[in-house]
Amino acid sequence: MRFTNKTVFITGAAGGIGRQTGLSFAKEGANVAVSDLDFDMASRVAKEIKSAGGNAEPFKLDVTNQNETIENMKNAYEHFGSLDIAFCNAGIREIVSPLELSIEEWRKVIDINVTGVFITAQTFAKHCIEKKIKGNIVITSSTLSVTSAPNRCAYTASKHATAGITKQLAVDLAKYDIRVNAIAPGEIETSMITKNSQHLIKQIPMGRFGKPEEVASVIFSMCSESFSYVNGTEIQINGGQTV
Repeated sequence: MRFTNKTVFITGAAGGIGRQTGLSFAKEGANVAVSDLDFDMASRVAKEIKSAGGNAEPFKLDVTNQNETIENMKNAYEHFGSLDIAFCNAGIREIVSPLELSIEEWRKVIDINVTGVFITAQTFAKHCIEKKIKGNIVITSSTLSVTSAPNRCAYTASKHATAGITKQLAVDLAKYDIRVNAIAPGEIETSMITKNSQHLIKQIPMGRFGKPEEVASVIFSMCSESFSYVNGTEIQINGGQTV
């Protein structure tokens, strides 16, 4: 198994891509720190991983809280004895006209999707430097890091920002043997897909939505030694939608 004795810390791990990535990493031998603002859901995912024979522990985490993030990562390291991968996955979106978008909602999206990603990545990078280990950071971006969509002003702005964060951290952290890459999912079969999303299939050359496990497989590759010279890259996972 590719990640035996490795530990992955996942934010936004209670559902969708985060949950599937945790399950998939566990099947590859990794310990999984399942962190989410919804601790009950995080606990369910951790239990699901354990029931499948994996090793997991749930953590309640508000990614916008720096002290809480530091404490959670410290506890994850002490619990598992290692911490090698950070998957900065937590995020939210709005669907509202920019003319009606409140400043409060704008700030909430930016705080979670941008500041939360930075706090997670910074905390993990400091851990890797202190422990003198190679590290991998994967950031969940979006197709909207290179395009736009109606009524998603804050979300689109946040994902353009995470694309920039990925590039900048990749440059600044490379000397510490920490690689930083991003995934940019398109329409994936998660809770964000609704009946109103069906029309989007017409925009996808492959004619279907993606599956969370297809996203997880890209994350595996990014964190494996076979991708050891890949740094600062954002991989679009959208069935050709952006082309």
